[in-house]
Amino acid sequence: MSRNRITPQLYLGRLRSSGTLSGRRVAATAFFFLLTALGYYASARLGLRLELVGGQVTPLWPPTGVALVCLLRFGVRMWPAVTIGALVVNLPLGPTPLAACLIAAGNTLAPVCAVLLLRHVGYRPEMTRLRDALALVFLGALAGMAVSATVGAAALVTAGGVSPGAFWSTWSVWWVGDAMGVLVVAPVLLVLPALRSLGRVGPWRWVEWTGALTGTVLSLLLAVHTPVAALFPVFPFLIWAALRFPQVGSAPCALAASVIAVHAAVTQAGPFGDHDLLFNMVVLQIFNASAALTALLLSAITAERDQAHREVRRACAQLTAVVATLRSQQ
Repeated sequence: MSRNRITPQLYLGRLRSSGTLSGRRVAATAFFFLLTALGYYASARLGLRLELVGGQVTPLWPPTGVALVCLLRFGVRMWPAVTIGALVVNLPLGPTPLAACLIAAGNTLAPVCAVLLLRHVGYRPEMTRLRDALALVFLGALAGMAVSATVGAAALVTAGGVSPGAFWSTWSVWWVGDAMGVLVVAPVLLVLPALRSLGRVGPWRWVEWTGALTGTVLSLLLAVHTPVAALFPVFPFLIWAALRFPQVGSAPCALAASVIAVHAAVTQAGPFGDHDLLFNMVVLQIFNASAALTALLLSAITAERDQAHREVRRACAQLTAVVATLRSQQ
């Protein structure tokens, strides 16, 4: 009798094993689907709290960053979850149900296109290379989010939500808000797994990381709640975090800085108190973009530098070992 003959018991065992694995796969897919939809909806509700004009002008739209990260991590096949989350959010806000459906379609197409573009250029979510940070800025944020801005602004014009003459102003606000969601929120979600690395380097690294984040928050709170209406003192803390903790430090600091600045613009506090909406929008988005780009690009350059140093040390150690071997053979 052949040892490889499949008995009925072995065949049934394989079926059970296959069914178990298939069941786990379905359960995992359903969990990620639900997580994506709920994450989109919850972040959208938070974003709507930072509205500047009647629920329409939101300078920071976190769901774009959440959708981008979910599609990167769980696969593009999760796009229906993004659509469902966008529909639930936009149906009460849209001027008509058709416009809400079109806006939800644009909110889905934008992160899908961004993910496809990022994958095409070999993007690494760890963002340990400068090219990864540049790809996230130009392909993920600027290019990808132009899709949702175009579809959304066109849907509002078609449904009569805004006048045709306001298309480009609506488009620009929509585009900037979605792009900032990618630049500020996505990096934080992408580097969450790397936070475990701080625990392996000792408690003092946690203290320093907390100090950089605390300094970022306190410097901005001081700027928006005192007569000294200046936002720039936050940048030394952003640079400190980027140099000492690349992505793990700079991404949370940039997110905290942007949220505090947006809240100050909404409540017209600090440097946003005595100006009109247009001025506040321009100043706010210049600050948000500067903070996000400083954090992203400087942390990527620092990560590349650290990697180069590790490669040099590894090469020196190998060369030392080879020299020692040659001397022992003489």
